[in-house]
Amino acid sequence: MTELFEDNTGWRRALRREMQMRRAGLSADAHAARSAQIVEHLLRLLTPPAIAGFCWPIKHEPDVRQVLEHWTKAGCVAALPVVTAEATPLAFRPWSSETRLEEDRYGIPTPVDGEFVTPDLLLLPLNGFDAAGYRLGYGGGYFDRTLAALSPRPLAVGVGFEINRLDSIRPEVHDQRLDWIVTEAGAFKPVGV
Repeated sequence: MTELFEDNTGWRRALRREMQMRRAGLSADAHAARSAQIVEHLLRLLTPPAIAGFCWPIKHEPDVRQVLEHWTKAGCVAALPVVTAEATPLAFRPWSSETRLEEDRYGIPTPVDGEFVTPDLLLLPLNGFDAAGYRLGYGGGYFDRTLAALSPRPLAVGVGFEINRLDSIRPEVHDQRLDWIVTEAGAFKPVGV
């Protein structure tokens, strides 16, 4: 059984690199156009939540910050994740264009102060994803722990590019399913959800 887990870990590590390379291969224009399509789909699919957690786009992920700009005009609080300790769920702090950000240990811009809030909706980046609603992240398990810990569980919406769609991410016991997947091709309820 240990060999199987090690093989899956190595497979996922290689897959993460491949998924990032696929996104890095997009031209700036293609990236911007696909991100804009995702924003349009999100705005059609979802009503502004009270508190929306999202991720600062890194490693050529879709940039969906325009969604938060629209939602905050409707009274939504946008929030960015904060790693408070390794191997724990994420915490979230409010974000606006005036929020002071500093890169965390992973190089991700993070709010350095502010009260913690609990999102009722999370926009999660998809390094890779499958039709069953499982996402491949960067290997830290932060979002899986966060989704498992938050009660009530927020609506989990994965945002990614079609070039990162996979047959299966080979989900493991700790992997949390998404409620929706949104790409430039549209919004999809995962199979079996």
